[in-house]
Order: sequence, then structure tokens, then C-alpha cells
Amino acid sequence: MKLIILDRDGVINQDSDQYIKSPDEWIPLPGSLEAISLLNQHGYTVAIATNQSGIARGFYSENTLQQMHEKMTDLLIPINGRVDGIFYCPHGPDDNCDCRKPKPGLYHQIAKHFNTALDGVNIIGDSYRDLDAAMAVNAKPILVKTGKGLVTLKKHEDDLKRYNIPIFDDLKCVVDKLLSENS
Repeated sequence: MKLIILDRDGVINQDSDQYIKSPDEWIPLPGSLEAISLLNQHGYTVAIATNQSGIARGFYSENTLQQMHEKMTDLLIPINGRVDGIFYCPHGPDDNCDCRKPKPGLYHQIAKHFNTALDGVNIIGDSYRDLDAAMAVNAKPILVKTGKGLVTLKKHEDDLKRYNIPIFDDLKCVVDKLLSENS
């Protein structure tokens, strides 16, 4: 199985420091849905791992989160795209769960769900917590500059260099590079 794991906010859709709280606020980043469709067409299984502490904070409900994901799914259908699994952490930063990134619990859930190891699996995120969790499961972290990516790049530049983490402008650029390497 060719598995790839994506963060959601800042990688697939626009991010906000005020949280994405409704389907109307869920706006795909340019090229992101097309990138997912390309992954599907090339045999990739696409999973999403996303922290959604807005639920614990009372900003939106799990039902509203489901509606956001339905919007994404509906937008992918006309371009022959799909997401094979969405895994989210509904907890807040003080809840001490094992699924809130940078802890690797969401990635362990994905590995169990798809019955696969995560060694070398590409995990794409815009924050260092995504990358840190990826390294914890021996996956291959990739940073995109969208969302909080530029802030992450500036704040963690030394770590990114030390761990040789690839950096791309956006999800579409990552996918184009992956597909060109595998063709």
C-alpha cells in the first residue's frame, strides 16, 4: 500500500488562528484538492490526521466537524478524488491524550486502521508538531509553507536542517515531486 498522511488545516484548507469553525470557513487551498486527486489516480491511500481542539474549546461540535469533512469529500468527487480515512483529535492541549500531535497517537490509529507500518511513509504538515509526530513513528516528515509553514520554517530552521526535512511551497508541489520520482 502506498499510504500518505496529510494534516488538514494549513495543508488542504486555509487555516485561521481563530479556528475553522464551520463548513463556510472551510476553504480549500489552491491546488490541494487536485493534488489529492492526483495521489488517488497514482494508487495512493490518502489519510488525514488533524488536531481539532476547537471541539474541546467549544468553538464547534463534532457534527460540525463532520459537515466540514463532508464539504471536502463533496468537492473531491467531481475531480475523482477521495480521502480514505480522516483521523482527528478532539482534545484540548491540557487533556493529556495520546492523540494530540506532537504525540503520535493519531498516526498509530492510522497504522492500525490500514494494517500497515509507517516506516518511510510521507507525512505532510505545516507545523512542527506534525513533523515531530512523524519522526516519532519513523515516517518521512515533509513541511509545506502554506498555513503555519512559514512560521514553522523560521522558528525551527535549525531542526529542519538537522533532520533533513524537505520543504515545499504547497501540497501540489509535494505531490508533483513525489509522482515525478515514482514514475
